[in-house]
Amino acid sequence: MAFLRYLFVILALPFLISVSGCSRQSGNENGELLTILHTNDHHGAWWQNKSGNEGLANRYAMIERIRQEVAAQNGTVVLLDAGDVNTGTPESDLLLAEPDFKGMAQIGYDAMTLGNHEFDHPLTLLQQQQVWAGFPFLSANIYNTTTGQRAFTPYTVLQKNQLKIGVLGLTTVDTKVVGSKQILANLDFRPPVSETRKVLAEMRNAKPDVVIALSHLGYYYNGHHGSNAPGDVTLARQLPPGSVDLIIGGHSHTAVCLDGDKLDADWHKKASCQPDRQNGIWIFQALDSGHYLGRADFRLKAGKLTLLRYQLLPVVAPEGEKTANVQALYTLLESMKKQVDGQLTAPLGKVSHKLEGDRDQVRNRQTNMGRLIIQAQMEKTGADFGIISSGSIRSSIVAGPVSWRDVLKVQPFGNTLTSVELTGQEIIDYLNVVVFKTPGSGAYAQLHGISWKPVKGHVTDVVINGKPLERDKRYRMSLPSYNANGGDGYPEMSKHRGYVNTGYVDAEVLKSYIARQFPL
Repeated sequence: MAFLRYLFVILALPFLISVSGCSRQSGNENGELLTILHTNDHHGAWWQNKSGNEGLANRYAMIERIRQEVAAQNGTVVLLDAGDVNTGTPESDLLLAEPDFKGMAQIGYDAMTLGNHEFDHPLTLLQQQQVWAGFPFLSANIYNTTTGQRAFTPYTVLQKNQLKIGVLGLTTVDTKVVGSKQILANLDFRPPVSETRKVLAEMRNAKPDVVIALSHLGYYYNGHHGSNAPGDVTLARQLPPGSVDLIIGGHSHTAVCLDGDKLDADWHKKASCQPDRQNGIWIFQALDSGHYLGRADFRLKAGKLTLLRYQLLPVVAPEGEKTANVQALYTLLESMKKQVDGQLTAPLGKVSHKLEGDRDQVRNRQTNMGRLIIQAQMEKTGADFGIISSGSIRSSIVAGPVSWRDVLKVQPFGNTLTSVELTGQEIIDYLNVVVFKTPGSGAYAQLHGISWKPVKGHVTDVVINGKPLERDKRYRMSLPSYNANGGDGYPEMSKHRGYVNTGYVDAEVLKSYIARQFPL
């Protein structure tokens, strides 16, 4: 871990050198124009959609035009990402997000904060992704438990024309709950508010003109975060007024546009967006998966930052021919796509009905997708029943032919299949923890082969495969390694005497099951 920390510091040195010195005062009596462009929760969406829109090449074309427009007004552009570049599309997952980070490097991102999905893979991969990116990965509130020091670069100060822009990174403490305990064993995620205060004190000597908190904490309207860790609204309310100018967020996949005292349901029909403002701090977030590019235009005059306009711009293909820069990026991405297309498009089988894995459905009720995944895992392990947290199900499969790409969209994380032998009493104790997870969260449990009745926060009348549970009898339960290792706050099973890790990858198990059950 010491090597990891020093690697990140070394790579970020060019950005940190600008911390020393005094803030430059603008000689422009009309003030300085500053445009902040931002994205979040990219989740592997580097290639364009079926309509030819979205994707990194189209995003680059938009950013090029905006940079030219702002430069013509002698303004400054800063481009930031609020985390979760990793995990979400089969093409990206198979290539370990290399096209995503190399594409962002060509576009010219200035910095990003680390999201929880940056920790889906061993930290050695994160080191490699930092090399591909070339811009700093920031997080002020992640510490190495061995050294007691920060594990990553906490902040950078960007020198942009006449302006110094301080950018600090924050990562949700829920990473420790939803992430792999093995990968995160030596990392501690500390409270964002106290760590932000520390960074602001450290940054003071640099005298930044603007301070941005680049946050992967989530946006929860009016601070109502439910079972999630507190997010951007809480952060803004608990910081000293004026200590941060704006928060650029991610994690909750929210379009932060307000209509009076509520989120604006019709924001996508409007030319501009009214972001949230708490304690004098603007809060922005631009949905997810590269559908939109956030654009905030400011004027800085006499130390006062005024928001002129905020927009969430849909990422669409440029009209006319691509510029040389955009074409070069498109060519790079296209070559990478060809590497994986053959593996992903071959049909495996066919389904007669939609398998429901949409986020708003699978995190709130039992679905046929959850049952199918568990059936496949029960068959592989010989289990009596099975369980899986809904957050590991990332997509639906529509009726018709099913490809390897479809399966990887559903289960992109590469968890292995495990099982554990439990007594009836141990099953009751386990269910009393997992079946009462909050609906709407990724911890909400999908189960198959077992039923029960909830009575005052406890389970009763448990039935397994049509027969009442016997407290002294032993049963086998299938579950993903993520949950077996305590992910999503589930009881840790990996040290249990009856635990077996089969080594089979969950998506491979589902792929094989669909192929054998043809037509499903």
